[in-house]
Amino acid sequence: MTSTPVIKKARLNSAFKQLMSVHWVMAACYLVLFITGSGMARLSRGTPFRSELYDFHKSIGALVVGLLTWRILVLLRVWWRKYTKNLPKFTPDWTRKFALHTFLYIFMFAVPVSGFFFSNSYKSNNVKLFGLTLPDLFPQNSGLVDLGRNIHFWIAYTFLALIILHTLQQWKVVKANWRRLQGFLQKK
Repeated sequence: MTSTPVIKKARLNSAFKQLMSVHWVMAACYLVLFITGSGMARLSRGTPFRSELYDFHKSIGALVVGLLTWRILVLLRVWWRKYTKNLPKFTPDWTRKFALHTFLYIFMFAVPVSGFFFSNSYKSNNVKLFGLTLPDLFPQNSGLVDLGRNIHFWIAYTFLALIILHTLQQWKVVKANWRRLQGFLQKK
């Protein structure tokens, strides 16, 4: 008996589809966060739309925290359906994938929280979710601004390194999705 029918069956359940949907939405959000974050860090104070870019970046950061909560709930449903039937085989490959995904989830949370720390240290009540002011998670403390900036920078780029490792680990999926996208674009 091969594992192919089991894999196809597992990929057809709605919880897995939801998990993959939120995966790609969050991937797009993190791409926007990396692009805006690296771009706005280079802007001088007098640059037009700099403040709006920061607000947009912070809004996307707050959004990913909500999406992460949804993603974890969906992941728990997927795990429940998958592992109540068969426990995982604790192979070295499974352990590596599990460890990488665990670190990815930790950093999905740590990056926006470190951004809140950086932002709240600089100024109180300055994190907004598309105009809605969010409560401060950390007290304003101008002495911690540089520490907050450094923590946010290093956590974000460590997360980016983990994303690259995850992409390489899933290279077959990346190539298949790329071919699917090219086929879709050629039809138009």
